[in-house]
Amino acid sequence: MDNYSDYWYQSSDGLRLYARDYPCSATGKGNPSTVLCMHGLTRNCADFAGLAGHLCSDYRVLSVDQRGRGRSDYDSVAANYTPLTYVQDMFGLLDRLQVSEVILVGTSMGGLMSFIMAAMQPARISAMVINDIGPEVDQRGLDRINSYVGKSKPVSNWAEAIAQVRSIAEVAFPDFTDEQWQDFARDVYREENGIPVLAYDPAISQPMSDANSGAVPPDLWPLFESIVKVPMLVIRGESSDILSRECIEQMRDRNRDLQVAEIPQRGHAPTLNEAASRTAIDRFLGAL
Repeated sequence: MDNYSDYWYQSSDGLRLYARDYPCSATGKGNPSTVLCMHGLTRNCADFAGLAGHLCSDYRVLSVDQRGRGRSDYDSVAANYTPLTYVQDMFGLLDRLQVSEVILVGTSMGGLMSFIMAAMQPARISAMVINDIGPEVDQRGLDRINSYVGKSKPVSNWAEAIAQVRSIAEVAFPDFTDEQWQDFARDVYREENGIPVLAYDPAISQPMSDANSGAVPPDLWPLFESIVKVPMLVIRGESSDILSRECIEQMRDRNRDLQVAEIPQRGHAPTLNEAASRTAIDRFLGAL
């Protein structure tokens, strides 16, 4: 049974956006801390169903569909598909819900958004869990993502959908079972008139080809250095082609309090349902 309520809100430019709102289930917590979960480029709020169900025993959890994904409106102006726009949407959501302080959980693009949010409103961000992204993005991973985002062929049934996502993502999840691939496909696709279709606007890929769009920030080291006082856990997939071990070491050089967890048998990006991910997140949040 779903343990969240649907929350709809409007962006500053008039789009209808969607979030899942998981209330804290703990008794006696009149004002629990809020966790905001933000997905990667082609994903949606379903990515965090497992983690949100786990965390809502102690926290209120918001899991969002960024514009152009999931149940949120698609943007007719593709140039708006950039982290800075998404960040403004997130602050709008927090303002609407009167959330004055928040813990951020960001996967890939959501992690870049977390860096930007902490730099823009540092007093509002109490901690960050950054999933497989850093201030410097490995070009190998960018090339791989650019090879398929917005370019996937249409499928006609769920078997084809499962085969397609597996061909793209198996390198990141070598130990997935057939059942896990089915669940993965159900999160990435939605059904329209009995046919699976990708749950994102193909136009999200357009700004990535424009070096001046801000879709892929070229150098976030100065921004990272400005937020080193914010408690931060970085999770890295063991074989990630987006977040290198060299980048992790540079992050540690700049932030001696940085916590890091490397997840075995994972590339970009861990699901955060792994036992090692949950242990690291629980330990990090428990120490705040």
